[in-house]
Formats: sequence, C-alpha cells, structure tokens
Amino acid sequence: MREFCLLVVAKAPVPGLVKTRLCPPMTPVQAADIAAAALLDTLDAALRTPGAHPVIALAGELSAATRRMQLSEALRHFPVFAQRGSDFADRLANAHAEVARFRPGLPVVQIGMDTPQVTPELLASTAARLARADAVLGPAEDGGWWALGLNDPQAADVLRTVPMSRSDTGQLTREALEHKGYNVANGALMSDVDTIVDAYRVASDAWEGRFAAAMRGLG
Repeated sequence: MREFCLLVVAKAPVPGLVKTRLCPPMTPVQAADIAAAALLDTLDAALRTPGAHPVIALAGELSAATRRMQLSEALRHFPVFAQRGSDFADRLANAHAEVARFRPGLPVVQIGMDTPQVTPELLASTAARLARADAVLGPAEDGGWWALGLNDPQAADVLRTVPMSRSDTGQLTREALEHKGYNVANGALMSDVDTIVDAYRVASDAWEGRFAAAMRGLG
C-alpha cells in the first residue's frame, strides 16, 4: 500500500468565528459545536486511514474552542502546526509547503473539516488515484472541492491565484493545475457543510458519528 501524507486543514471551533452561515437558524454556540463534532469525526477517519500519515494545519485559538478538552485529547495523536498566510489560498499553499518539509517525498491529500461523513476507505482510494495522475481533485456539490491530492506538494502554489469559496473554485483550481501541465484525476463528489440544508444532508450520510449526534441534539 502506498503511503501518503493526509493534511487536514482545520480551524478552532470558536463561537462566532466558524460556520457563521449556519446562523440563523443556529446560534453561534450551536454552530461551533457542530464544527467541533465535524472536526472530531474527521480526525477519527484520518487516524484509521490505511497508509496515511496525518498532519493538522490549525488556525485559531484552541483554548477558546467548543469541546476544547476533547479536541486537545484527539490532537495529541497528530503533528500540528499553525496555518500562516494573508488569506485562505495562501494558507493552503503554505500548508502544503510545510508538509513537503515535514514529510519529504510523500504525496499529499488535503481535506478540511467540512466533510465529517468522510471514511478511511474514501481517503485511501483518493490517494490511490495519484498512482495514475499528478493530482486528484475531489469536487464538492457547491462547485468547490473537498479534497486535493498532489504527488508534488509544491504544486499547491497554484492555489495562490485561485479565488476561494466560490461556485467556480473547483473548476478554477483544475484549470490552474492543468495550466502548469499537471494531469488531474477526478475524486468522488461530496457535499460539505456550509448551510443548514447541507448539515442535515451530511448528518443523514454519517448517522453514527459525533456530527450527526450533534445535529440530532438540536431537536
């Protein structure tokens, strides 16, 4: 089985700073709890992924986060480094560059914390596609992407030119990679959690996880 670095790009779930598009109907505290549950589910999947060497790029102050004790305990099992950069695209590119130094020679699959329904099998199969392509892009239903795999982590430098959080971010990311000569394979289509409709849809796909339990707790 081919080894790879699994880069999880995460943000400390601090009320008022995460999942603000869920408010209303959620309160900032409820939205932060949903985000914390999603991150915990994602970390569980990362730990159980065959061939993966998980690494966390974290933004924000964990000391102010919802479920901070649970998150602190879970993160003890991972190398964690702080995100750096002037905007999200810069932070993503810099995270890949950091991983290239931390885990030299390994391909990288990057995910976020918005797909708590992700499974170890899906992550491993996404990485496996890099055996036949330079890159793999897992599209999100909103037009963005939930996973980016790269045989050369330095290729993530193209992200600095891509507008993020738009309905055409996925297509623009593909075009930026192809413009540099990279062969891009398709990953699985997934729904990430941006709106309350997304949240209920994702909870139905991962009924046994913390995220679904948190959603059920909303009543």
